[in-house]
Amino acid sequence: MPLLLPPTAPTLLIRKSAFERVEMTRAQVDEALGLTPDEFRIEGSLIAIGPLVGEDTLSDLIERLEEAGLVYYDDFFELSGNWPDWLRLFAMDASV
Repeated sequence: MPLLLPPTAPTLLIRKSAFERVEMTRAQVDEALGLTPDEFRIEGSLIAIGPLVGEDTLSDLIERLEEAGLVYYDDFFELSGNWPDWLRLFAMDASV
C-alpha cells in the first residue's frame, strides 16, 4: 500500500533493509526528533519519516543517517514537501 506524502514539509524515505542493516531503531529516531506515531510510518519495505518541521530537522536527520553508514539516494531520499495542496503524492518501494 503506498504511503501518502504531505505537502507541508519534507518527508524522508528510507529503505527498511538499509535502516535495519545499520541497526538503527525507531526509538533512536524518536529520541532525536520527538516524533508522533504518524510521523514514522512503515509500509512494506519502505519507511517514511515526516513531515519534518523545523529549520535543521531534515539536515540533522540526514547527517545522522550518513554517520550510521547510509548513503543518500541509494538508501534514503527526501522529498521537499513543496507542492500545492491540490496535488497528492504517494510513495512505495518499486522492488515489491
